[in-house]
Amino acid sequence: MAADFSLCNLTLGYDRHPAVHHLEGAIPAGAALAICGPNGAGKSTLLKGLAGLLPPLGGRIDRHGLDAREIAYLPQLFEIDRSFPIDVYDFIALGAARRRGLFGRIGGSEAARVEGALAAVGLAGFEDRPLDTLSGGQTQRALFARLIVQDQPVILLDEPFGAIDQATTDDLLHLIAHWGDEGRTVVAVLHDYDLVRRAFARTLLLAREPIFWGATAEALTPDNLARARKMTEAHDRATHECARDESRVDV
Repeated sequence: MAADFSLCNLTLGYDRHPAVHHLEGAIPAGAALAICGPNGAGKSTLLKGLAGLLPPLGGRIDRHGLDAREIAYLPQLFEIDRSFPIDVYDFIALGAARRRGLFGRIGGSEAARVEGALAAVGLAGFEDRPLDTLSGGQTQRALFARLIVQDQPVILLDEPFGAIDQATTDDLLHLIAHWGDEGRTVVAVLHDYDLVRRAFARTLLLAREPIFWGATAEALTPDNLARARKMTEAHDRATHECARDESRVDV
């Protein structure tokens, strides 16, 4: 199967401090992959690298002809400025900005796309509500609706289920499954291992370097999770270089 991303001895970080290093592997087109690990394991850093928002410190990410405009990226909820004066309809319609321009008129097929997205996430009737009046779960639904309007083949999700209710989580999981049925590539940073076991067949378990990359049942074993915690806690933030250990990867 063709790959959307190939990671080649990839190291990512900030101010020359590696946050995730020596990653090797491929994310096939149409795959659903969970990225898991303890806090500070480099999960969000890796997602930013895949999105093209963070250049590598070493190695490379091959996107195999995938244009940056074909990647839809959902940051963590706390990174969204919910105080910006915009209503729900216009917020979701921003997903069409690349096709119509930032100030282009919403009409015809684009309007139908926005209305369909509102219905798909259970926000029909919320069009005129100010964004800052929504609950956390409703805001996450609006963000997923904006992804629907973006309509891209690759979707990157950073902690999409943090601090939202179970009903919203279930609805959005159904939407992710639907994207998989459509052949889209979905990569999600997640901390709820039970949810990962339920919804993602493959997992990259990360602790600043890969612990295991493969079938979720094999990745999320007690031994692997304990090893990931130990390695993350032992990380030296002052380290600028790190030796490669081929035995730590199972792709």
